[in-house]
Amino acid sequence: MTKKKQQSRAVKAQEARRTRAIVAASAVGAVIAGVGAAFGMGWLDRFLPTGNAEHDAPDLAADAPTPGSTRAPEAFRPDPTAPVPASEREGLRPATGPAPTLAATRGEMANQTGSSNG
Repeated sequence: MTKKKQQSRAVKAQEARRTRAIVAASAVGAVIAGVGAAFGMGWLDRFLPTGNAEHDAPDLAADAPTPGSTRAPEAFRPDPTAPVPASEREGLRPATGPAPTLAATRGEMANQTGSSNG
């Protein structure tokens, strides 16, 4: 075998190793990016135990004899006599005026046709 053929085979072998390394690194990077995205979107949160600051709601538990039949713990019972802060009053005010509807009022065009609409 000539020296030129040996060099050619060595270069091809080196290129093949390099290509395999690039493909392997890309695959590992894609897997890591996918797992990172899943954690970021919260898809894997149920598998991670966390110290939850919320209170348990035993009357709403799935294994309760009759869910919702017993009173909730004290932490879940709001005080109906508590004063409403001024910052929240507008959000708690009852809605006034006509209710939104999908049906048009009589005489109103359902589709506005004209040159300005497209």
